[in-house]
Amino acid sequence: MQQLLSPFKLERYFAQYEFHVQYTLCSSDCEAVTIHDLLELEPDARARFEQHWLGYTESPGAPTLRAEIAKIYQTIQPEHVLVHTGAEEAIFLFMHAALCAGDHVIVHAPCYQSLTEVAASIGCQVSPWRAREENRWALDVDELRGMLRPNTRVIVVNTPHNPTGWLMPRGDSSFLGTSFLRVNEIARERNIILFSDEVYRESEYDAALRLPAACDVNDSAVSLGVLSKTYGLPGLRIGWIATHNTPVYERMAALKDYTTICNGAPSEFLAELALRHREKLAQRNLEIIARNLRLLDAFFAENANRFSWVRPQAGPIAFPKLLQGSANDFCHALVTQQGVLLLPGRLFDDDAQPMHLENYFRIGFGRKNMPEALTRLEGFL
Repeated sequence: MQQLLSPFKLERYFAQYEFHVQYTLCSSDCEAVTIHDLLELEPDARARFEQHWLGYTESPGAPTLRAEIAKIYQTIQPEHVLVHTGAEEAIFLFMHAALCAGDHVIVHAPCYQSLTEVAASIGCQVSPWRAREENRWALDVDELRGMLRPNTRVIVVNTPHNPTGWLMPRGDSSFLGTSFLRVNEIARERNIILFSDEVYRESEYDAALRLPAACDVNDSAVSLGVLSKTYGLPGLRIGWIATHNTPVYERMAALKDYTTICNGAPSEFLAELALRHREKLAQRNLEIIARNLRLLDAFFAENANRFSWVRPQAGPIAFPKLLQGSANDFCHALVTQQGVLLLPGRLFDDDAQPMHLENYFRIGFGRKNMPEALTRLEGFL
């Protein structure tokens, strides 16, 4: 039976504070650029942008944009890419395309709420596959096997992971732990769709640890991508899925006629331009992350009596733990007294264990002004 969507806790918290504070020390995206910055990437880009037609665009995305997105993958062609208005629309449409009431879904947790909430609103049974700090936020593949049911239709993973920055190991036939290839193998064996949230891909601190995209190793898997995170372009509102799974692709494309229909023409132009230079944009943000991580290493070492943390392996976020007191109270006092925003862990809690993450908070370090925000936090302590 279909249910109403519950309020999106994280987004409502951001709506309360994000645009009214001086420092957002919990951002999940990297440093943004201006339209001027993007147009400077190519000599004739400004003239072409000014002449760009503002009519309707093709519903799947401009063919040239899909061709640029396809270059991110090894086996994907433009016809395997479906462009959306941000990753959120893609998540929503995937869940409605792949699931029916009564289906069972396993979701890597903690997670962005829509990865569980949309399935629950359809009437699905949702089981969190929990990462735990004592395991350095790693998942347990034996736990996954024990969670499988005859009606399991989808497994959702997010790697690199929000909010912990954990990166699943690739693994091979001799690897005994939880690995990306093993999870894909389990999904294929049971005819389960793997939905792989890869929005932080290409932000690994060590490029040698980068995972293949799920859509490149598993013909039924669906890979999720977006310009917002690694490339620092959330204002373009461009996300996509890449998949060889034709039935799911076609159902998502048909459902898109009931949401955005097509994407904004200026956003598609600028997205295509950005993707031609995606390595440059990613490298710029990785350098910002590296500088800020060195500051966080020193901060958490100096405050080991107050916090614990598992150092992330990718992306601009981590999930430290406050050792004493309530992280919710700590975050509220920090934002009201110092104008510095952190995200309390309760925003990632699930209904089954509502206090599971009470003492954690998300910290973001992909922006240039992070050192100033960290100085404010030190002063607050």
